[in-house]
Amino acid sequence: MQDLNELLGIAREGAEIGAKLMTTLAPGTVRAKGDRDYVTELDVKVQHEIRDHLHRATPDVDFLGEEEGGGVLDEGTDYVWALDPIDGTSNFAHGIPLCATSLALVHRGEPVVGVIIAPFLNLRYHATKGGGAYCNDQRIHASETTDLSRAIVSIGDYATGPGAAEKNRRRFAVTQALAENVERVRMFGAASLDLAWVAEGRTDACVILSNKPWDMAGGVVLTHEAGARTVDAQGEQHGFSSGETISGANGQITDQIRLALYP
Repeated sequence: MQDLNELLGIAREGAEIGAKLMTTLAPGTVRAKGDRDYVTELDVKVQHEIRDHLHRATPDVDFLGEEEGGGVLDEGTDYVWALDPIDGTSNFAHGIPLCATSLALVHRGEPVVGVIIAPFLNLRYHATKGGGAYCNDQRIHASETTDLSRAIVSIGDYATGPGAAEKNRRRFAVTQALAENVERVRMFGAASLDLAWVAEGRTDACVILSNKPWDMAGGVVLTHEAGARTVDAQGEQHGFSSGETISGANGQITDQIRLALYP
């Protein structure tokens, strides 16, 4: 196995494949994966091309991608690439620039390399375990906000598909609790950017009530390396079996959000 810097280089090359395709090709045919859940022809093409790149460079590393069935992350797997070819597909298909390619290397359930590229915003994030977090090759750090009333907090998308009504009751309650306690609530529609912007200090926290590894892995390593605290609903360290994810700029903000959501 190559060292993390070599693997980071491979990941950055892979994510750039996605960025180039997103900015040079149209979404193509849009088809439904489920109730109000869509995939574009380009999502699949991006996944194929990045997967092929990764297989050539790291033939012994497993691969998990969102499209064509997705899958479940086995946290006992030695190394696996986790890819969301276009995070924020609905945004992308509608010409909204809040979308990104998110790629991470996960080692036995822990993300150790993360790359997120939002090509329409010219933002390129990367991080390695123990190596810090960067945007456009400049070191980034989470914000120093400790007062929840001064915090900008983003939330993940509302649910669609089976069980959406029940899931959204929880999401509406979270939205209300945040709206009553924070400076502003935002919804960007791309989990990778929710996490990257906590890492960069653009926002002070995010709450995401879903937890797919391809959505989360790249952003989780960024938040850890930028000094943010990312936990589950119980306040334990985030893992891919967690049901809910709270990432705060620091322990004080994270704890205040948990108290607001779980009084």
